[in-house]
Amino acid sequence: MLGLRCAAAALLPLRAGASAAAMSTLLVSQPRYAWLRELGLQEENPGVYNGSWGGRGQVVTTYCPANNEPIASVRQASLEDYEETVKKAKEAWKVWADIPAPKRGEIVRQIGDALRQKIKVLGSLVSLEMGKIFVEGVGEVQEYVDVCDYAVGLSRMIGGPILPSERPGHALIEQWNPVGLVGIITAFNFPVAVYGWNSAIAMICGNACLWKGAPTTSLISVAVTKIIAKVLEDNKVPGAICSLVCGGADIGTAMARDERMDLLSFTGSTKVGKQVALMVQERFGRSLLELGGNNAIIVFEDADLNLVIPSALFAAVGTAGQRCTTARRLFLHESIHDEVVTKLAKAYAQVRIGDPWDSDTLYGPLHTKEAVKMFLGAVEQAKQQGGSVIYGGKVINRPGNYVEPTIVTGLPHNAPIVHTETFAPILYVLKFKEEEEVFAWNNEVKQGLSSSIFTKDLGRIFRWLGPKGSDCGIVNVNIPTSGAEIGGAFGGEKHTGGGRESGSDSWKLYMRRST
Repeated sequence: MLGLRCAAAALLPLRAGASAAAMSTLLVSQPRYAWLRELGLQEENPGVYNGSWGGRGQVVTTYCPANNEPIASVRQASLEDYEETVKKAKEAWKVWADIPAPKRGEIVRQIGDALRQKIKVLGSLVSLEMGKIFVEGVGEVQEYVDVCDYAVGLSRMIGGPILPSERPGHALIEQWNPVGLVGIITAFNFPVAVYGWNSAIAMICGNACLWKGAPTTSLISVAVTKIIAKVLEDNKVPGAICSLVCGGADIGTAMARDERMDLLSFTGSTKVGKQVALMVQERFGRSLLELGGNNAIIVFEDADLNLVIPSALFAAVGTAGQRCTTARRLFLHESIHDEVVTKLAKAYAQVRIGDPWDSDTLYGPLHTKEAVKMFLGAVEQAKQQGGSVIYGGKVINRPGNYVEPTIVTGLPHNAPIVHTETFAPILYVLKFKEEEEVFAWNNEVKQGLSSSIFTKDLGRIFRWLGPKGSDCGIVNVNIPTSGAEIGGAFGGEKHTGGGRESGSDSWKLYMRRST
């Protein structure tokens, strides 16, 4: 398969030093990784696109999490590159905003088709650079394709109502217009899909986009932008409509403080998101925040355990626990606690761990060495606070950033480590007695992204969905916390940031309303 079988937060800077990695040691130079050339990647890649490629900043090498070998390098944006790119993007917007929305939708449709043609090789790059398993890498690109399809239809449907006027002979009209330039800062864990959710909708709304991906997944940012740039060039519209500035904290800070950034969409940690929100608010700007999640699954005594076990497993260990929607807390009714824990531990033992590009692998590495240290620290804290590690808890002795998927029992619902979002595959299993208390425990953490209950009780289901149920932006019944559909609005409440992306009426965040 494409030769592969043979083979933190978005603002934070990355270790540099492409010059230290001799070109011959880069994976892109090795015959077994020749498929990287299909994406236009080479040993050193320009990390700035604004109608033409360039970059005068630091050269950064990205590494494969499965073996910590260098893949290739990217020359990032300098602040001068950033300034030049913003100016070109603002000029490009003047052209884009005049193109009728359905014609903008047709160009977005072509972007989706271009991604379809590269879906396997691009999914392979996601596996290689981010570390998620191949089927998840392809699935992430598919999400971008799907949201392009969704945006095409939306481009013919955006509208505002004509309302009854109280004045004779008058019309009261609601007009929606693009905000202008949308800055998009994405995180390492979904280096393709999150940009797709934002850019496809922003584009059909009439906006230009400026993207800064995570430094540790810069090659993915470059490869995706090359695909988009070809479509824009073929349609003879300015390439700067979808600009790219690879960079670290300096570029992210510049975007947050820049009054020319009409909307800033930020996906990343709650800690960095708070800094972004304050900088944007200081200039009375508009932000869309997709931050952390401390997501819970609640299992009642009447639940179908044949659904619960695979759902909890997938939600907790999928993407090695590095999804914002990963299940981190599992509340079990006391009458079924021991049975579920035993069955779940047996299921964990069957998880196939290996190279993310191997089709037999279900569980790959953490993204960085720093993430491994964070995992070990959290396991130690859980023990100190009274928890028992009944599965996993250790680093796996093999190349790369591999840790064991971990189950911890015996902690109280309000233990400090339980209330801490650790971006790693650690599941805290907790007992409960009553519905009212466990609904409250679901809601007591600072984040409010995703939540799920397993039950057959219809009354309980509707209470869960109601005003005294889950306070999360995504509320599930008899399915896991992870995963979402592009047709619905994706996002969460409280320290998750309150932003909404993708479907439903999320398009309104990328536009301004005139009455």
